Amino acid sequence: MARAVVIGAGVGGLAAGAALRRKGWDVTVLERVPVIEPVGSGLAIAANALKALDVLGVGDQVRRLATAEGRLGLRRADGRWLTHTTEAVADAKYGDSVVIMLRATLLEVLTEALGREHLRLGTAVHEVDADRGLVRTDAGDLEADLVVGADGINSALRRALFPGHPGPVYSGVTAWRGLIPRGGLAIPRCESWGRGAVFGIHLLAGDVVYVYATDVLPAGTVHADERAELLRRFGDWHDPIPALLRAADPARIIRNDVYFHAEPLPAFHRGRVALVGDAAHAMTPNLGQGACQAIEDGVVLAHHAGGARDGAAPEGALAAYSAARTERTAKVVQRSWALCRMSRLRNPLAVAMRDLGVSAAARLSPDLMLRSMDEVLSWRPPAETAR
Repeated sequence: MARAVVIGAGVGGLAAGAALRRKGWDVTVLERVPVIEPVGSGLAIAANALKALDVLGVGDQVRRLATAEGRLGLRRADGRWLTHTTEAVADAKYGDSVVIMLRATLLEVLTEALGREHLRLGTAVHEVDADRGLVRTDAGDLEADLVVGADGINSALRRALFPGHPGPVYSGVTAWRGLIPRGGLAIPRCESWGRGAVFGIHLLAGDVVYVYATDVLPAGTVHADERAELLRRFGDWHDPIPALLRAADPARIIRNDVYFHAEPLPAFHRGRVALVGDAAHAMTPNLGQGACQAIEDGVVLAHHAGGARDGAAPEGALAAYSAARTERTAKVVQRSWALCRMSRLRNPLAVAMRDLGVSAAARLSPDLMLRSMDEVLSWRPPAETAR
């Protein structure tokens, strides 16, 4: 039986491991931390990724985590809607809408799909021989027919495979995320844009509200009290933003600078190694496609790797994987970055023209939100692996 070693137990690594297991591969997923803590907050699983999760046998399980149907869309800081749609319209067009869920919950679902016995925690990787498929760890060496690099945006494996690539660059914005009890508030599903700033609100299962925000800041900026900083920046925005921030636990506010791959990699493989997720194509969060593209990666990689056979050699299969994924992910990265640039506008005239343009386009084309995402959301898994 062919063997695969996956480095990193994030969304992309677990999805790739689970997909390869379903193809009959002997899979070991390595994760350097000894315990996977339920850190992070929410993330979006859109129609394209839900179809990929069907391949892993967990799509319906994830769909059951969806919140009640309602209007979702883009608003101004004062609350006026610029464009919107409903989950029903999206479902009719793509067969699915979008599920907003806890990152920790998705990792749990993917771990079960992989099989816990195939996850090895507390194992640091020191070196990978891409040509031989040899993985050196602090617990000994592992030989593999296929090595999957899922070690995140600062991937050491990517740097080793493509030393000339410039790596991730700063987008110019920092991001906050948090989970807040609903507390009886009416919660819209929306993203609101102001002058250089964005605030998103989504209701999760269990009456928990996932909020995220971005604003233009120099890289590395740190505030003593991030919740107080959010109140300073967003305290006069439309309801229920101020009330949510006042109810937030400062200890549960996460802040990080947003980096992305402005220059795409020439390929997602070399030798017996394939890269997935942020290691291959880190993107800004503006399209909500980071986790979605990582899940797609895992399913497409397993499709091209094929069923496990003794002595399987993946070199040709990995070239096919690169060909299938590099162009698509580069487009998603660039479209997300284009939205990020629009959201960063601070000049009052430029902001007014942006908002007017979106509002006017939405009146001319009521399904503007979906049409703008059609190429992304209409993706389907490779035919022979689809549900």
